[in-house]
Amino acid sequence: MADSRPAQDVLSKDGIRLGLTAADKWDAIAQCGALLSDIGAVEPGYPRTMLEREGSVSTYVGEGVAIPHGTDAARALVRRTALGVLQFPGGVDWDAGTPVRVCVAIAAKGEEHITVLSALAEVLLDPDRAERLRTTTSVHTVYELLSTVGREVGA
Repeated sequence: MADSRPAQDVLSKDGIRLGLTAADKWDAIAQCGALLSDIGAVEPGYPRTMLEREGSVSTYVGEGVAIPHGTDAARALVRRTALGVLQFPGGVDWDAGTPVRVCVAIAAKGEEHITVLSALAEVLLDPDRAERLRTTTSVHTVYELLSTVGREVGA
């Protein structure tokens, strides 16, 4: 079932952090969890489940992007569906040499993560948009590039 809140609540400019660094993918995922907590989208236990998820299956999706999210059981810890966007311009080694420059952290209730992934795939399938997402220094640009994701979920 789609969330009835306005799209801007799914992705807010407060949930976009640019120019970050991370020691490794585990540090990047911890930062993703902290961001989702900071914006009030998840209960305190959710970030730990993001690390568990990555331990069982990689969240790398291509084009220098990973989508850290919690386990299926962690949905009970999601207060509201939200996205967090963390950009690591220097890249983070994700899976044996696969550099990730953008993490889209996902907190989704129910099956809403399917809608989020679908809308995100549209952005990543456009090489120009994907490149802008990886390299921009503007929160506004990230917000505009991913606004379709928020609209899809908020519809």
